[in-house]
Amino acid sequence: MAELEQESGEGKKLPKKLIIMIAVAAVLLLAGGGGVTYFLMKGDSSKGGKVEHAAEDESAVPVEKLYFEISKPLVVDFPKDSAFQHARITVSMLVEGAETADVLKKNEPMIRNNLLMLVGAQDSNVLNTREGKEALSKSMLDDVTSVLIKMAGKGKVDQIFFTSFVMQ
Repeated sequence: MAELEQESGEGKKLPKKLIIMIAVAAVLLLAGGGGVTYFLMKGDSSKGGKVEHAAEDESAVPVEKLYFEISKPLVVDFPKDSAFQHARITVSMLVEGAETADVLKKNEPMIRNNLLMLVGAQDSNVLNTREGKEALSKSMLDDVTSVLIKMAGKGKVDQIFFTSFVMQ
């Protein structure tokens, strides 16, 4: 009987130890979380404790980036003495905002005309190289940007992409 009382007595001590260990773990977790929160909220102490948000402006809304694809491929004939006679180029543009895409859509005939003239004036041997394609892309970007400024006074095209570039 005495053995049963001792066993039951030890059984009562185990839950107390477990409760104490859980309480200590909870206190340590709370203290650690509080310390992390303090240091994150404090900011950089080398700047006098002030957190600077130079790039964050509550009134600034991130501009949505969209792709605008010219509806039909640009088909150009080169002079007869060129190494290539024809080019068929499909162009997409990365633009900032739906308003810019709308302006491009409204002025697509002017943009197509300008890009056709630009491609037709290129040397087909140069266009066959990577450098030639990159130079053409830069020229197209400048031309499309000038149309945006002329017709809408604003808007931005970030990049020109050739989604298809075939020369024969």
